[in-house]
Amino acid sequence: MDDPFGTAELRSAVLAAWADSPTRFREDANAEEDLLLGGYADAWFVELAQNAADAARAAGVPGRLRVELRDGELSIANTGAPLDGAGVAALASLRASAKRDDPGSVGRFGVGFAAVLAVSAAPRVLSTGGGVAFSAERTAAEVAAFPGPAAELARRDGPPVLRLAWPTDERPRAGYDTEVRLPLRPGADPAALLATARDGAADLLLALPGLVEVVVGEQVVTRTDGPGPGEVTIGGRRWLLARGSGRMDDAAARAEAVEQRGRRDWSVCWALQLTADGAPDALVTDVLHAPTATEERLSLPARLIATVPLEPDRRRARPGPAADAVLAGAAAAYVDLVRAVATEARLALAPEPGFPRSELDGRLRELLPDALRGAAWLPAVVGAELRPGRAEWLDVPTLDGPAAALPGLLADAGFDRLLAPVPPGTNPAVLADLGVHRMTLAELVQRLLGVEQPPEWWRSLYAALEPLADTVPGAVDELRALPVPLADGRTAAGPATVLLPPPLAPEPQQGGFAPVEPQQSHLAADRDGGVERVAALGLPGLHVAHSAAVHPLLARLGAGPADAAALLEHPALADAVERSVDDAEAGLDVRPLAEAVLALVAETGSAPGSLAALALPDAAGLPARADELMLPDAAVRPLLAADAPLDALDPEFAARVPRSALLAVGVVDGFSVVVDEEPVAPDHDLDDEERWWDGLEEPPARMVAVRDLDLVADDAWPAALSLLAADRDTRAALTAPGSYPAWWLGRHALLGGHRPAHWRLPSATDLAPLYDPPPGDGLPDEDVLAAVGVRADLRVPDTVTAADLLARLADPARTPDVALAAEAYAELADAVADGRVDPGDLELPERVRAMDGTVADVDVAMVLDRPWLAAVLPAGELATGGDPAALADLLDLPLASDVVVAEVEGNGRSVRWAELAEIVVTCHTLDAPVPDGELTVHDELWVRVRRPGSGRFRVPAWREASGRWHASDPVHALLGLISEEVNGADSSPGARRSRATQGP
Repeated sequence: MDDPFGTAELRSAVLAAWADSPTRFREDANAEEDLLLGGYADAWFVELAQNAADAARAAGVPGRLRVELRDGELSIANTGAPLDGAGVAALASLRASAKRDDPGSVGRFGVGFAAVLAVSAAPRVLSTGGGVAFSAERTAAEVAAFPGPAAELARRDGPPVLRLAWPTDERPRAGYDTEVRLPLRPGADPAALLATARDGAADLLLALPGLVEVVVGEQVVTRTDGPGPGEVTIGGRRWLLARGSGRMDDAAARAEAVEQRGRRDWSVCWALQLTADGAPDALVTDVLHAPTATEERLSLPARLIATVPLEPDRRRARPGPAADAVLAGAAAAYVDLVRAVATEARLALAPEPGFPRSELDGRLRELLPDALRGAAWLPAVVGAELRPGRAEWLDVPTLDGPAAALPGLLADAGFDRLLAPVPPGTNPAVLADLGVHRMTLAELVQRLLGVEQPPEWWRSLYAALEPLADTVPGAVDELRALPVPLADGRTAAGPATVLLPPPLAPEPQQGGFAPVEPQQSHLAADRDGGVERVAALGLPGLHVAHSAAVHPLLARLGAGPADAAALLEHPALADAVERSVDDAEAGLDVRPLAEAVLALVAETGSAPGSLAALALPDAAGLPARADELMLPDAAVRPLLAADAPLDALDPEFAARVPRSALLAVGVVDGFSVVVDEEPVAPDHDLDDEERWWDGLEEPPARMVAVRDLDLVADDAWPAALSLLAADRDTRAALTAPGSYPAWWLGRHALLGGHRPAHWRLPSATDLAPLYDPPPGDGLPDEDVLAAVGVRADLRVPDTVTAADLLARLADPARTPDVALAAEAYAELADAVADGRVDPGDLELPERVRAMDGTVADVDVAMVLDRPWLAAVLPAGELATGGDPAALADLLDLPLASDVVVAEVEGNGRSVRWAELAEIVVTCHTLDAPVPDGELTVHDELWVRVRRPGSGRFRVPAWREASGRWHASDPVHALLGLISEEVNGADSSPGARRSRATQGP
């Protein structure tokens, strides 16, 4: 039999060594036993596949591997370089691989073939250039000839099988270059062995790029490139690969075993499993492949296949500089793997923080994040790729629906470092570990304050943020600081200060009140409304959102409605109105403010009193307060005094503004009503208001007044009163009880050159002897005349009226009858008694109206205080009416009872009052009690008067100083008695003023 590989010489050398040194036999047996029981147990398929991959690479052909049962033996056939002498020598030696100087080979130590011993005790290697066979049985027979080795063999289960090789004439299966035939050990399960091969085929094709096909029985597993760049498909499963390679430096090489020092080149391959549609299908757990599986557990999303130095048993990586160099290269290659996947899937490849599953896993967990932090691979919203340290992540839930537009909107606003939306379920700790800045919703809102974008962009932003208000706890509070673009171009920090909705603004003009062009339209529906105009003013503190930015989210965050009524009450608008005249005088253009306010007033139909300060142009184009101007055709204009401080409004401006709006802000047409529902002080800027207020018994619960009465010309009052009477509001203000306007008009209005109280109502004819009706035509009705003080009766409200009435009573040209004169004096007396008139403030007349209708000189006149005294005094010297004492005090006249001194003549007879039928009847008629006591009845009653003159008078009744009554007519005495009870029997005027010392 041919022996092309010189196996006879190899056997002789080994046997000689064993014979010379039984210890050598023992060492070889121990070494092989260690391999069988240790790292190479159950690794027969992996080791043979590695040899097949090396053979294919050496031959430069695609490696194909076939595993099957043939003739009861396990057959492993492969393509590639056939077996040669060096290979046989390596197979028959321990740790002396023929591949030592082949840097691309997978096998390292020449011991991998020992893995077949777990399956077979008589393996054969058949190749196109010859074959070799190993046999435990034949080796034992050879050893038996040597006492030392034989004795050692007797202690063992078997000899070292792979130290002695024999030639064989068998050839490999057709179509393959090498075949390993393994007669199975007793108890070996061929089906299980084939299942092991089937299960590991795909992983070996991935780990060993030299192989392209593995056939196990009827199953064919192939490796093809594609379908995508950098991808391979193995058994229908797609993998994305990223490779790296390099060369160790001297220091790293010297740290390796002698057999490895020449193999300085290293390589790594990351294999990422993909789904059918090409998406990453990250691993949860795996082991290091070097290139085939080790026991170094890893927890990375992709498989690492790397030439990491291993321990002799090929189970564990051997730490050291060489391993560090390979792992550093693996970290760099991992970045390439990450960048090779779709941008939206990259974060799924970032290692999850957690406990490492091995020392090697822990080292990779340190290296990979560092490598990822230094590379640009994170997808930004703007399309660029970012290094994690420059990236920022918006920490909000999954963005879908309207919220999906948020990243793009932020990219438009310059957030170029913002990451594209991260996949659902991404662990925030991954981003933090990479150094990505976490941008909270609160930070986003803060940074939006510096963003300048059109209002439409802001509306889109609010629409994108609105879902977050419902899904993110606390989002509503954080969003309350959102910027809001205003209609005037400013930006407000927070919706709570903003009014909605925002309108468009008119173009402002500069410098005072610009002239009005004839073609300019009226402030009506075809122009911007008041809200729009106010929004455009940019008043400090008044924020009206731009209409294009309005979104329901703003109202939810506290924005209020920008209706006309709310704006008119806004403090910022009130402040602008208050200083508008000063601003206009300083050269600022306040026309936009005026037109905006008037447009608001036109919409609401009313205006707060503060708007009376609104600057409007007068006829000369100069600014003035609205309440200091009147309409060009104002009804009051012809009625005002020449020096009235009311100028006419610019006619052209007035023509462009609703008349009702001008009136509402205080521009005068007719007389304006001032209403204060809760007055607390006389602070309404009304003429003589404090005096009226001080005259009230208590402050008014509600005040209604009429403005500008003090501006009426003296000769225009008839027309002014008619104008007041014609308007419902001013008429009501005049005729209300306690009316300030009525009070003021009664003291200041002039009719025929006199105050209203100088005249009587035309219907008050009973006063005709004393008063005349007001002269002239066009007077208002009597209700209004009466309200302002034109007399309907003789009431005396004050000292001026009292002086006038006294003068009229003393006027000889007037002819009041006794009753009217008495009524007039009674009213004067009551005014004194009530305190309405202070006699000390009157200039007393020199004459008074006497009881006979004549005028008596005060030197002879007196006040009749006892009715019975009239019988002895001249009627032309007596004045009467009301309380005699008060009247005497008012007129500074003596009482008749103080002047007359008289005595009764004759004795008469005493009679009880109750015995006189006429007394009883009269008392019953008057509903008065019958007096007690007696009176003296005379047939004729005469009294003798000694003062003021001498004489004897017949009288119907008389009262003595003692109080006893005398009467020829008892009814007269009864009336006198009743008068005493009413006026007081001992009433006296007291100390009276001297006409020589009285004041006016």
